[in-house]
Amino acid sequence: MIGFFDRLSRPFLRALDPEDAHALTVKALRYVPLAKSPADAAELRVQAFGLNFPNPVGLAAGFDKNGQVPDALLRLGFGFVEVGTITPRAQSGNPKPRLFRLDADQAVINRLGFNNDGAAAVHARLAARQNTDGILGVNIGANRDSVDRAEDYVRLVETFAAVASYFTVNVSSPNTPGLRDLQQAKALDDLLARVLDARERNRFRAGVTPVLLKIAPDVTLSDLDDIVGVARRRRVDGMIVGNTTVTRPTALRERERAREQGGLSGRPLFKLSTRMLAESFVRAEGAFPLIGVGGIDSGATAIAKIKAGATLLQLYTGMVYRGIGVVNEIKADLAAAIKRGYRNSLASMIGNDAATITAESWPG
Repeated sequence: MIGFFDRLSRPFLRALDPEDAHALTVKALRYVPLAKSPADAAELRVQAFGLNFPNPVGLAAGFDKNGQVPDALLRLGFGFVEVGTITPRAQSGNPKPRLFRLDADQAVINRLGFNNDGAAAVHARLAARQNTDGILGVNIGANRDSVDRAEDYVRLVETFAAVASYFTVNVSSPNTPGLRDLQQAKALDDLLARVLDARERNRFRAGVTPVLLKIAPDVTLSDLDDIVGVARRRRVDGMIVGNTTVTRPTALRERERAREQGGLSGRPLFKLSTRMLAESFVRAEGAFPLIGVGGIDSGATAIAKIKAGATLLQLYTGMVYRGIGVVNEIKADLAAAIKRGYRNSLASMIGNDAATITAESWPG
C-alpha cells in the first residue's frame, strides 16, 4: 500500500516547492495509517554502540527535524531513525528559499539553518510516544545566537537523555556561521568533555546513552587526524561521516543551481563522503563504529559504504529521488550480498576496501 501511495504521490510532490513538499510528506506520515514492514532477515541485524539494530539502514537527521513522525518512519522499514537537528530554543532558520533540487544530478542543496521547534516542544512529542520500540537518535546543535555553544549541547543532553537511544553531536552543518569551528581540536575536546560529563551525570536516571560525533566531509586530512584523535581520547561511542559538503564537484550538470549557497547532498556527494569514511576508518583503528552517509541510493552504494568502513548507514536525499521503496531494495541487496559471500552477517565486509580507497587519487 505504501509503495503504491509513494509512486502515486512522487510526481505531485516533485512539482511543489521542495520545502512545501517536505512539509506535506511529514503531514501525510502523521495521518496515513501504515502497516509495519515485515521483520528483517536475521543476517541484517547489527550490534553497535551497545544497541541492537534490526537492520543497518537508518534515516539521517533533517527529515524529521521536530520529532513528529519517528514511529511512522520506523514502520517503513528503517533500522533506526534520527530526529533533529534540535537546538535549545526554537529558531526559524535562514530566509526562504533555502532548499533546492538539482534533478539532473539527483542532489539537493540546503541552507535551512537548524530550523526547529526547540527542545521543549520536541521533547514533549518524544516523551508522549505510545510505542517506544525502535532505535531513535537525537541530533543536537547550538542556537545561531548562542553565547556558549558547548553549553547548548550540554543542556540538550540533559533534556533528552531519557528519550534518546543515542545522541549525535552535530558540529558539521555549514549553515550556522562558525559552527564548523567546533571541529577544531581544542574546541572539540572541550565540547566532547562537557557533553560526556553531562551524559555521565544523567546515567542513573537514563542509563548510558551513546554519544556520536558527526563531522563534515570537507575537513582536511590533518584536521581529520585531530578529530579522530580527540574522539578516541574522549572515548566517544562512534562517528557519523559525514554531513553535506560546501564544495561543488566539477561533474555537476545543474551548474546554475549549484551556485546556491548551502550544503550539497545526494549522489554527487558519494565519492567524497566515501573517501572521508575510509580515511576515518583507518584512523579509528576499530576504536568505535562508523555510520556512513552521503550519496546512498542503491544496494551497490550501500555495500560500497560498508566496505569503506561503515557499520551502519544513513540516507535521506536518495529517498527523495528513489522513493521510500529504496529502503527495502537496499536491505534486499545487502541480504543477497551476505548469501553470495557465504557469511552470517555484514560484519566481515566492514572496511575491506578502506586501505585501497585511501590510496586512490582525491575525488574531484
